Amino acid sequence: MIWLALPALAAACYYLLALIAAARWGQGQQRKAVRAELPPVSILKPVRGRDPRFYEAIVSHVRQKYSEFEILFGVGDPADPALEDIARLKREYPDAPISVHLATTQAPNAKVGVLAELARHARYPVLLVNDSDIVVEPGYLETVTAPLLDPAIGLVTCLYRAAAQSPASRIEALGIATEFMPSVLVARLLGVAEFALGSTMVFRASALQQIGGFEAISGYLADDYHLGRSITELGQRVVFAPVVVETDLGAESWRQTWRHQLRWSRTIRVSRPAGYYGYVVTQASLWALVAFSAHQWWAGTFTLAVRMVTGVVVGAGILKDRKVLRDFWLIPIRDLLGFAVWLAGGFGKDVEWRGSRLRLNSDGRICAKSQTLP
Repeated sequence: MIWLALPALAAACYYLLALIAAARWGQGQQRKAVRAELPPVSILKPVRGRDPRFYEAIVSHVRQKYSEFEILFGVGDPADPALEDIARLKREYPDAPISVHLATTQAPNAKVGVLAELARHARYPVLLVNDSDIVVEPGYLETVTAPLLDPAIGLVTCLYRAAAQSPASRIEALGIATEFMPSVLVARLLGVAEFALGSTMVFRASALQQIGGFEAISGYLADDYHLGRSITELGQRVVFAPVVVETDLGAESWRQTWRHQLRWSRTIRVSRPAGYYGYVVTQASLWALVAFSAHQWWAGTFTLAVRMVTGVVVGAGILKDRKVLRDFWLIPIRDLLGFAVWLAGGFGKDVEWRGSRLRLNSDGRICAKSQTLP
């Protein structure tokens, strides 16, 4: 029965790779440029509804000490409740370069349709896109823009952690910090470098024009992945900036978390099927249980220990997510729930996103859309 220990050892090797990637994180990062060298930046913010900590997120952008930037908010509904927060922002920071644009779009991915409209109004040669609930730290703009001084770099992205206000979102946040982010580090270590994360995407407006504008990726749900891949196909590199931002999952219910995770899982499957199905090898907690059931205690214990240590090193060490130190004992439970999502994500093409039911075809394009209950 010793052969039943092999999957566990394979998973342990994967997480050892993640530890190596974590140790190398930040090496070879670009020098911090002096402020005078950095180009002006247009921050594009598509907004739909009032996300958790939305006002805190947009304030963190306005407070950036950067030579020249503007923030363009795009909404599709003139009655969007987020407009109240944007109006408050303009009152409290009257000198801030803020503009609001009503963007009606027929694009399958409405967010990207709004981005296309905002890009037409942007004044500056560098564009920054991130999710509406992203909270950033002081110095963020300098850090994420500086790598673009190298003409070989076409897009800058960054890691993120998640805040949570319910048991369900707490489990999801733990998965982001201890499973998803280690997978990102391993991918970079192994040379898989064409993807970007929606937490931050900074790129030149000229590169966007070369790939056909946002319209070229407006049919995909995984717009961040396809933007990164399209810029990579121009012969330019995608790099990670040495900064971590924070999103907020709010007080999700278990049902909302399931829907969210299932959408994410199916989107990855249709975007990168080989990586998706290969993900089964990384299920350390599952394979540790298999090893324990075969009385291969040494293999199960070693695998689980490596898994837990890696989660803490990446989550608490690199992401500075203090919740990981509190919740690390839940990692095996979260892994088993994640495996259930992975199994469900292997079937079906329907996902639910912001009040709509979408159907994806085999290359990740949105082929049907209909309204559904929240």
